[in-house]
Amino acid sequence: MVAADAGAAPPARPRVVLGVGGGIAAYKACELLRRLTESGHEVRVVPTASALRFVGAPTWEALSGHPVSAEVWQDVPQVPHVRLGQRADLVVVAPATADLLARAAHGLADDLLTNTLLTAHCPVLFAPAMHTEMWLHPATQENVATLRRRGAIVLDPAVGRLTGADSGPGRLPDPEEIFAAAQAVLRRGAAGPDLAGLRVLVTAGGTREPLDPVRYLGNRSSGLQGYALARAALARGAEVTLIAANVALPDPAGAKVLRVGTALELREQVLAVAPEADVVVMSAAVADFRPADYAEAKIKKSDDTSAPVVHLVQNPHILREIAHHRARPGQTVVGFAAETGDAQHSALELGRRKLAKYGVDLLVVNEVGADKVFGLPETEAVIVEAGGAQTPVAPGSKAALAELIWDRVLAWRSDAT
Repeated sequence: MVAADAGAAPPARPRVVLGVGGGIAAYKACELLRRLTESGHEVRVVPTASALRFVGAPTWEALSGHPVSAEVWQDVPQVPHVRLGQRADLVVVAPATADLLARAAHGLADDLLTNTLLTAHCPVLFAPAMHTEMWLHPATQENVATLRRRGAIVLDPAVGRLTGADSGPGRLPDPEEIFAAAQAVLRRGAAGPDLAGLRVLVTAGGTREPLDPVRYLGNRSSGLQGYALARAALARGAEVTLIAANVALPDPAGAKVLRVGTALELREQVLAVAPEADVVVMSAAVADFRPADYAEAKIKKSDDTSAPVVHLVQNPHILREIAHHRARPGQTVVGFAAETGDAQHSALELGRRKLAKYGVDLLVVNEVGADKVFGLPETEAVIVEAGGAQTPVAPGSKAALAELIWDRVLAWRSDAT
């Protein structure tokens, strides 16, 4: 049995350099710093000179417990422009402005932060924030491509309200999600972005099938596992599209998120995105049935004790459809099977039957129930593969299971080539 916390363990007190670029979103980095320090990380903040015009050094020093400077000329005997990068387990740059991305891509070293980036032997995570036109400019896109090609993780910015009245891509991702991405990168250690170049589609959450304007048929899925899969893939360098069905979680930093409600809406989006995906992971809990008829007004109780009869029709089987009709050569399809077992068969036996029937490459079998898996941070599973391999995963975090799933996906793709 594989332990769910398998993989490279982060140091007991990971050393993080938090680089802060000179954008209005610099104030949000204070929340990221708080999350890092309160979770046990030793953090050195290295702002640019312009960042210090938005948030002063005393704030960074008070929150980190370390002196702060943007210059290479302070504390010279300690050689900070070399030592900070050499000793770090992770460098996070948030916000990473267009100017900072350009300087990093071209190897400039005109302040302490860019010197640190050139001397870092550890993973580097950039969280960009800038105006939409700056993000979409060919120069910025080329700089991002250069950094990614060299092994850096560059998240896509969030879409939303920017400075002033403008909206669009360029907003700094939520600090909570940057923190989650940093944790995922630290779990990987020096393993590097092994999913770089892959386009990944992940579905998450649970579909809801309306009965009337206020009621629906649904399930207990929270989306936690799908979001963990998306975060892990992003931290490993993949381009991620996440289709979320009724999920009340912040968007994973760097993912393109599409929101749906019903099984038919989910199918429509999956069929639209799948042709561009190298890997499709269907972790959403999709309703098997939907009401045959939708009541335009709320269904009310009658004066007698009778209850209305709800007639159901079967929803399309999205997983089987995309597995049997691959949208592109070499595409890998991963499914999830939430099983309870029955009088004759275990949950694993039922899962293995689904593996063959659906035609997927890998199937993650969860034994579920009212107090199992759904909505909980912990999980356990068995990963079964079309070739017969089986990987039991001991109870552990959904983040750890996500890493193991991606490990098995890479192994499967390697064996298939």
